[in-house]
Amino acid sequence: QEASHRFALPASGSGGAVKQENFVLSTSGTDQVKGVMMLQGDALCQADVNLKMPRNNQLLHFAFREDKQWKLQQIQDARNHVNQAIYLLMNRDVNYQFKTGLEVLKLMDAVMLQLSRARNRLTTPATLTLPEIASSGLTKMFTPVLPPDILVNFYINLNKLCLTVYQLHVLQPSTTKNFKPAGGSVLHNPGATFEFGSQRYEVSHVHKVECVVPWLNDALVFFTVSLQLCQQLKDKISVFSSYWNYRPY
Repeated sequence: QEASHRFALPASGSGGAVKQENFVLSTSGTDQVKGVMMLQGDALCQADVNLKMPRNNQLLHFAFREDKQWKLQQIQDARNHVNQAIYLLMNRDVNYQFKTGLEVLKLMDAVMLQLSRARNRLTTPATLTLPEIASSGLTKMFTPVLPPDILVNFYINLNKLCLTVYQLHVLQPSTTKNFKPAGGSVLHNPGATFEFGSQRYEVSHVHKVECVVPWLNDALVFFTVSLQLCQQLKDKISVFSSYWNYRPY
């Protein structure tokens, strides 16, 4: 219940609104990229990104269009899984009596599966290829429009909101003899190459900035505690089942 409250959205018609939280994304020791994000539940509703180009120190600024917000699928999925775990526990009549230990073990396994999936959605960001990032709807969120040599990606990693900015340069036909596109990854390194449209690119610079989202940290702690409680109940049932089945000679 405590974990689910961290993901809570207002009920329809309640008139309540999810609190908007501002986060500053940066990395100590460098000011190449700075971002200010507004997170509202599972949606990034505002984003301002400043990027200092290493070649000429030119400062570029991009912001979400006013009519756009970006849904963070990881948060949506984690919320859905924890709500499914609660449903599994609560969808019986209040006077329901479990008849066997096996029945409880099966329920705990089902609940633990949903809790593990919820936690894994936050701890395991999606692996994406660079063409997938380039074709993502996220690239169309910004004003001014992102230049073709800039890619961005947002994701959740554990309790952190992360922003990655890739700077690219175009590969000339004479340099693509041994061209090998990069596969899927959470974070691509400089030197990774890919083809998009009719053009081949190489990643020249990678900037990753992040910040801790406190309520995500709380949710991860509650997932861990919940899983431990489920396992403790399973262990108790196993011990009592062994005792019950024991027959002395």
